[in-house]
Amino acid sequence: MAVIYVDADACPVVALVEEAARRFGLPVTLLCDEHHLLRSETSEVRVVASGADAVDLALANLCRRGDVVVTQDYGVAAMALGRGARAIRQDGLVYTDENIDLLLMERHLAKKARRASGKHHLHGPARRTREDDLRFARAFERLLEEAVREEKGS
Repeated sequence: MAVIYVDADACPVVALVEEAARRFGLPVTLLCDEHHLLRSETSEVRVVASGADAVDLALANLCRRGDVVVTQDYGVAAMALGRGARAIRQDGLVYTDENIDLLLMERHLAKKARRASGKHHLHGPARRTREDDLRFARAFERLLEEAVREEKGS
């Protein structure tokens, strides 16, 4: 059975993930570091020691072929895809083998440009809207349908 793994530190879509998982009968594991303790009535919560990339590495080591990963981190998404999992960003962008290289390159170039300009700060994300939630929910539902369909076909 597919498992849904969520890079849950400051993740705004946990409730949407849990709701969809309940409808599909899929288990959810929320991963967070010890500075972002979470509680959930329906999901397993795994607390990982804090440290650079500790949650990312734990998530990448847990996911398997057929699982679904929710993350905004391109590196985590790339590792999940490499393990045969599906991955989706909190805004509904589905990571694929076709788009991950470009996303990683854009991230690298943006970081390089910030370093060259001396500006190391990024503005936070725009305030989340209901439309953002709806876009994520629709894309996530399609991704779960694919995962379940593939699992039944195996």
